[in-house]
Amino acid sequence: MNKWITLILVSFLALPTWAGQFKTIKDVEVHYSAFNSTFLTPQVARSYQLKRNGYSAIINISVLDNSQAGKPATEANIIGHSRNLIGNTRELSFKQVKEGDAIYYLAELPISNEETLTFDLDINAGNKGTGKLKFSQKFYVEE
Repeated sequence: MNKWITLILVSFLALPTWAGQFKTIKDVEVHYSAFNSTFLTPQVARSYQLKRNGYSAIINISVLDNSQAGKPATEANIIGHSRNLIGNTRELSFKQVKEGDAIYYLAELPISNEETLTFDLDINAGNKGTGKLKFSQKFYVEE
């Protein structure tokens, strides 16, 4: 439970507008954030087997079921890629993390200083909702 709380707090620190970063797809609410991996504590990075350095970013996706009271987390299949401003693409590999009732999908990717990446994701939560999520994020490396 402590790992989950730490991950959520880090997400809030990494992107102060995180709570407003979501898209509704049919009956699901897809929350997303992207941040430099150095925002993770060393312990959290180790426990989730994530790289923690100034040249790595983490994409964090959570899918909530709007059709149920309390919007519980729900499972989904997430695939997609990132694209930089000159058109180079990188496939993203998401891994599912379960902490209590929470479910997160995390992907790692390398970043360059002041690089803006656009993320194109396909979210598939079955009958609850299937659709596309697209967002951009500018990254800064930390040395």
